[in-house]
Amino acid sequence: MDTTSATAPPAALRGRTALVTGAASGIGRACAEAFAAAGARVYVVDVAAAPAEELAGRIGGVAVVADLSDPQAVEALPDDADIVVNNAGLQHVAPLHEFPTERFALIQRVMVEAPFRIIRRTLPHMYGNGWGRIVNISSVHGLRASAFKSAYVTAKHGLEGLSKTAALEGAPHGVTSNCINPGYVRTALVERQVAAQALAHGIREDEVVEQIMLDRTAVKRLIEPDEVAQLALWLCSPSASYITGASLPVDGGWTAH
Repeated sequence: MDTTSATAPPAALRGRTALVTGAASGIGRACAEAFAAAGARVYVVDVAAAPAEELAGRIGGVAVVADLSDPQAVEALPDDADIVVNNAGLQHVAPLHEFPTERFALIQRVMVEAPFRIIRRTLPHMYGNGWGRIVNISSVHGLRASAFKSAYVTAKHGLEGLSKTAALEGAPHGVTSNCINPGYVRTALVERQVAAQALAHGIREDEVVEQIMLDRTAVKRLIEPDEVAQLALWLCSPSASYITGASLPVDGGWTAH
């Protein structure tokens, strides 16, 4: 019996190189694992050295430890990626009139300026090969606003605009650029929000998921990171080659309202 197909790794992305930011945990980790399983070499980019190195070692990738709030660190990232997954992000929950200005600026640097710099650096390589895929992990908050999240909502809306511009410029060169817009995903970032949301809304922590996070969704559960990763992987497949400049909600019906 021929067992080659059962033992060989999938070859869908063999020969491709993917750069995933925020890759040491959550959605980024799931994306790094999915792309590696599809045959890509993965740059595991994260500020957390130990988990990035552990993951890179396990999937045969390359750990790149970098603080994306530092423009010089971003400019030192590899520029030979065929696939870019802009995923890194952070959250801060506070009323707008009390929102720390430095925190607001930090979130823009990590979630808008860093993706801009990464795309700017990698596009020449993609253009030269006549193929490239940019997958921006946006959010339902790139399409809708929520109270107390001024910096995050602003950043995600900015990422949407950047993605669409990259789609228009990249199309003649075989490069697509899309956003994935999840609702609340079961990640450490979301878990850390529970206490902050409880304080901001004046409710108990055990009420936050039901009353705040899932209030506007039809499907009453958190999204799993791998569900987002599989959509990111599909956007890099031949089946999705005509999809560009899109924002794809994975939000359990949130934006159906």
